[in-house]
Amino acid sequence: MDALLRQIAAVVGDGNVLTGEAVTARRVDWLSGAPCQAGAIVRPGSTAELAEVMRLCHVARQPVVTHGGLTGLVHGAETAKDELAVSLERMTAIEDVDPIGATLTVQAGAPLQSVQEAAEAVDLQFALDLGARGSCTIGGNIATNAGGIRVIRYGMMRQQVLGLEAVLADGTVVSSMNHMLKNNAGFDLKQLFIGSEGTLGIVTRAVLHLQPPTSDMQTALVACPSFEAVTGLLAHLAQTLGGSLAAFEVMWQSHYRLLTEESSRHRPPLATDSPYYVILESLGNDPQSHAAQFGRALEGALESELVSDAVLAQSGSQRQALWDIREDIEGLLQALSPLFAFDISLPIPAMEGYVTRLEAALADDWPGARMVTFGHLGDGNLHISISTGSADPTTRRAVERLVYTPLAELGGSVSAEHGIGLEKRDYLALSRTPEEIGLMHTLKRALDPYGLLNRHKVLAPEAG
Repeated sequence: MDALLRQIAAVVGDGNVLTGEAVTARRVDWLSGAPCQAGAIVRPGSTAELAEVMRLCHVARQPVVTHGGLTGLVHGAETAKDELAVSLERMTAIEDVDPIGATLTVQAGAPLQSVQEAAEAVDLQFALDLGARGSCTIGGNIATNAGGIRVIRYGMMRQQVLGLEAVLADGTVVSSMNHMLKNNAGFDLKQLFIGSEGTLGIVTRAVLHLQPPTSDMQTALVACPSFEAVTGLLAHLAQTLGGSLAAFEVMWQSHYRLLTEESSRHRPPLATDSPYYVILESLGNDPQSHAAQFGRALEGALESELVSDAVLAQSGSQRQALWDIREDIEGLLQALSPLFAFDISLPIPAMEGYVTRLEAALADDWPGARMVTFGHLGDGNLHISISTGSADPTTRRAVERLVYTPLAELGGSVSAEHGIGLEKRDYLALSRTPEEIGLMHTLKRALDPYGLLNRHKVLAPEAG
């Protein structure tokens, strides 16, 4: 590796090949804080530099793991001592913003928040939004097909990407920087890289689709007396708010009570005795008519007894206080450590029974276990946090089986938005057929015949 690193340093510069303590000082697992173990971290400054780095690694059969903002939750950035980490932290430029075509061209290392701000500067918006916006990168968002809090209105990252550029394992640059909404000229190659977690190529640049701005935002926290009321509320809002509904975030009582009354981290805006709480958010352009529409929707929900209590945010600070309860992952870590975190999806009608059965199964095996549930219920995504008091691998595998196994029968997915990485690789077959997994291996062999890119992530090594 030393000889290879000297060759790479001649491409990217000596100061952009990090070794020793500069490597181990970085944390590659957001939950555990595990240090990076890579042989070195390479920081190219352009697509051309990365292409040459990958050409050298391909000749040397050197495995590579791509690093973005390191906010992932499935060990996708985990790097062994015999692997190189390639960080795109120097490739952060926003190259162009086209307010007429509503596109933004950006390098993959740019943080999500900087893209949001660049769009706002030309009176547009980039619709993807998630709690790690200040740290996560556009390349990472693309590689994991990130979701976030506005999927119900705008879709996932896949829906925001018009074109991209990627470097393959052998250094080939595939530039498909399309700027058009409609382009049916052959295969849509960008889809190969979106959501493939760096296993088929390294995304270096992207053309993103921007949305018109929304000048008015209405946010409320409501309490619901039953899960039937929660689903009824979702249907009611879809009818009364239509396309303006942007977020429908549900907190089970376990989450809401823990982060308010029990931990005292947040003042509870509503009493903590309801089984479900929902953060509702609607986006519109006419403040007066939009506020009236939102108010009528809430009144209708109260009259129909879909909602037992409600509080409407009257300012930006009040809105943030509501979202802080939903997004306080640090509070969950402090209260439940050691914590097992899960990101799943399943049909909405199956959620109540699934959660109830999982809680019972955990109590049978670990009487003192705690389970906290919340999520983007409007798009079928739940986040489940479990603490059994032990973090040993045997316990973790047992908990994983309880969480994941029922999803196969329900038609659910072991990963809604966080990806597969190493953590969920062995459970992929619960959500994908043998034929689908076989095709994934075929694509991997075709684009990365030596298995150098993010090896062993997503797909298990093939026998033989």
